[in-house]
Amino acid sequence: MDIIFTNSNFVLVETFVLAFIITYISIPPLIEVAKAKNLYDVPNGRTSHEGITPTLGGIAIFSGFVITSMIFVNITKIPYVQYLLAGTLVIFFIGLKDDIVGLSPLKKFIGEIIAAGIIIDLGGVRLSSLHGFAGIGALNYISSDFLSLFVIVAIVNAFNLIDGIDGLSSGVGVLTALAFGIWFFLIGEIQLALLTASLVGALLAFLRFNLFSKKHKIFMGDIGSLLVGFILSIFAIKFNELNHAAVALNSPYYIKAAPAVSIGILIIPIFDTVRVMLIRMARGLSPFKPDKRHVHHYLLELTGSHRKATTILLVVNVFFIVISFLLRSMRVLELMSILLVLASLLTFIPYMLLKNRRKKNIVSNNGFVADAD
Repeated sequence: MDIIFTNSNFVLVETFVLAFIITYISIPPLIEVAKAKNLYDVPNGRTSHEGITPTLGGIAIFSGFVITSMIFVNITKIPYVQYLLAGTLVIFFIGLKDDIVGLSPLKKFIGEIIAAGIIIDLGGVRLSSLHGFAGIGALNYISSDFLSLFVIVAIVNAFNLIDGIDGLSSGVGVLTALAFGIWFFLIGEIQLALLTASLVGALLAFLRFNLFSKKHKIFMGDIGSLLVGFILSIFAIKFNELNHAAVALNSPYYIKAAPAVSIGILIIPIFDTVRVMLIRMARGLSPFKPDKRHVHHYLLELTGSHRKATTILLVVNVFFIVISFLLRSMRVLELMSILLVLASLLTFIPYMLLKNRRKKNIVSNNGFVADAD
């Protein structure tokens, strides 16, 4: 398929630009509102920031994505988009309440299930096959329902958990949306590509303020991280389902190991979340107990810079995306094993570097050396 400048290309550019502009012009007024109403993220023992910062950036991202999608996406071609937008509204209000007055983990979890249920059971966006992983092909309705629910809720919370340093959650969101979006474009799924363009435009505008501005610095808050995770989980499901359908179509862009490639694209939030939860459980702690064992915390302490830590992780993310697509013809289990080994090795490097630094510089009175995690 030759990529030439067509009407579809032009609409994609328009979608990206409008989402960027809406988000960009929304942020300064939101910062003023946050200042007037004292809506700040206040540093505590487990945060990585020193000063108070407004937390309403997710509202701007939501506005840029939703308004642009409603303008450019043709609902008659992908009718489930109305349920996607309905789900984003549920996620928006969950995040809004959590950012402003706080929300219990249980209520947040219930809200995520409701949002996922809307897109799964009403929109029909669900995983119908495991592509032969563990010898499993087609899934029955109940298995499909529960697996799809698990995938959406897991990815939503994974993005929420990695939102600990400037630019990480949004940066990973940009790379992930681009990876899915380019593939959607190549197979002719223009409406899905438009949705990814909306998200990329909104996130890049947010990154401008979150990562590169001191005067108008803002965080995405739970609205943003939950929203990005929710939208990307839908892209991941559609990526797998379209690859399953592509078998019959003999598409040149068919990806045999689609589930593993999805994990490779989303490797930063997925692997880090699973790793941290396993460490907590191994230590007899709740897997949901907040701490500073995430790999971005290691890199932040090693580099002393949010930008450097985020840049390293985004480069690693690009590496995994490239590897995943290059090895897309492998079996699902084989590619997943390779990705797991690589992720483990690359995570071990900053852990050991930090541990060695602490051995040299941070020793308590009784000679005990603080562990890196």
